Amino acid sequence: MTRDLVYEMDVLKNQMTELQQLVYQALMERKPGSASNQSQHRQEIATTPAIYEAASEDGSVFYSGQVHLNGQNIRWEPQERRMDQLLDMNTEKAAKILAALGNKQRLDILKAVMAEPLSGAELVERLNMGTTGQLYHHLKALLGADLLVQEQGGRYALPKHRSLPFLLLLSTAGDLLDTSDYLEMTETRNNAGMYFGTSHGFDIHQLLWAVVENSILEHTSGYGDQIGIYLHEDGSVTVTDNGRGIPVQALPNSNIPVVQSVLTDVHRLNTSAHFLAPGAEKGISIAVVNALSKHLTVEIRRDGSIYRQEYRHGIPQTGLLIVGMTQETGTSVTFKPEPELFSSAFDFNRIIERKSAIAADYPGINLTIRDTAE
Repeated sequence: MTRDLVYEMDVLKNQMTELQQLVYQALMERKPGSASNQSQHRQEIATTPAIYEAASEDGSVFYSGQVHLNGQNIRWEPQERRMDQLLDMNTEKAAKILAALGNKQRLDILKAVMAEPLSGAELVERLNMGTTGQLYHHLKALLGADLLVQEQGGRYALPKHRSLPFLLLLSTAGDLLDTSDYLEMTETRNNAGMYFGTSHGFDIHQLLWAVVENSILEHTSGYGDQIGIYLHEDGSVTVTDNGRGIPVQALPNSNIPVVQSVLTDVHRLNTSAHFLAPGAEKGISIAVVNALSKHLTVEIRRDGSIYRQEYRHGIPQTGLLIVGMTQETGTSVTFKPEPELFSSAFDFNRIIERKSAIAADYPGINLTIRDTAE
């Protein structure tokens, strides 16, 4: 017997459309509204995927799902959580749940057994955990919380009734994934001394050298021969080059552009230059510069467009915006170091001295320095 998958998908799509209409009608019957409001809500339901106006004045969250796990199709009926229910949740218990799952290895275990049941030895090998003792410490906690079951053959699996909540948790974590970078940037500010080799009196010029180092790296890769440094009256500085421009496309399986990752992920493993200050434990990347700046703006000229994004204390204040068209390429970074961390201002003479050293090491670079405050 040959299955018509296209036909089956069309049927499923129609069923989901009917389900949306039924849910909508039920909600509208429970909450009175004018005909004009009902017409407006019918338009909204086509564009809003998971949140509808509900019986509660504050609204509700609706969710459902269907997945294929371990050779079986699992389907969850639409469920509702009113806003008042969510806000009245027992936060102590919720914190315990998040704490139990707030471990990389435990999440890796649950993700692995969701795909297929696995034995302890298979988990150790697949997750490179090293020892079974380390594994069983986590298995004990997950089994005790009913987040894992051990099948008759000894393999571990995720209980069916826990599959949707776990997937929803991963989905929510995906929406909040960028906050992990911001937490690390806060930690960077709190431990700034590791990047300067001292606990106080940080040298503001080290930030500038780190940004310039990225432009130099672009030059040594065969792109760009112009670098400009412009000092501004408000204490900020702009570094500009005519390299390729930081990539702007989204990261795989994400809507975060590469440039945002470069500027916010202080642990990012990439070709970004790291300037190592004398005596420092860690190198200063451009993400570290962003974390230690009161505000930063990046402008990228690439692929015929001009892109711009603004940050404050390392956190994006805008998306990556297209603000113009150009045939030029390059990157411009304007930043103002955080005054609470840096008490001194940029010294024009020190920058001139640095220019001489750069010219000696990289004769192919044309470096321009201007103090626009004068």
